Amino acid sequence: MRPMALLLPATLLLPLSSAQAQTTPYPPADTAAISTVQVTAPAKIMRIRPEQAEKIGGSYEMSNGWYLKVRTTSRYIDATIDEQRPIRLVAVAPYRFASGDGNVRMDFNRGEYGDDMLMSYLPAPGLAWVVVGSAPIAQR
Repeated sequence: MRPMALLLPATLLLPLSSAQAQTTPYPPADTAAISTVQVTAPAKIMRIRPEQAEKIGGSYEMSNGWYLKVRTTSRYIDATIDEQRPIRLVAVAPYRFASGDGNVRMDFNRGEYGDDMLMSYLPAPGLAWVVVGSAPIAQR
């Protein structure tokens, strides 16, 4: 009779141990950073009207001593500074052009009489400053 008396408390403890297992906390969430990707659609390419091309095309002597040559097409301009490789810029607004990576921007038709040009660019990736140069049409 004694073994039967010990079996009853042991059978009551088994459900209690399984109930304890169900109340343990969940594992912590992963706190590692998740990589993200940002996708942007290409900007709608604006056409350069012939009167715009005539006004912005040509050679400029910049305020910092550089020599800039602008060649126009109906969809983009090629800007060559001194003897460097040409930089292709697309029209993003009337008389405003930007490179594909957004690091170079040229604004034409500026000033009181619309005869000034302003160029701004990021000299190197990772730098937190922008270089700005200008040229009036009189130096063209």
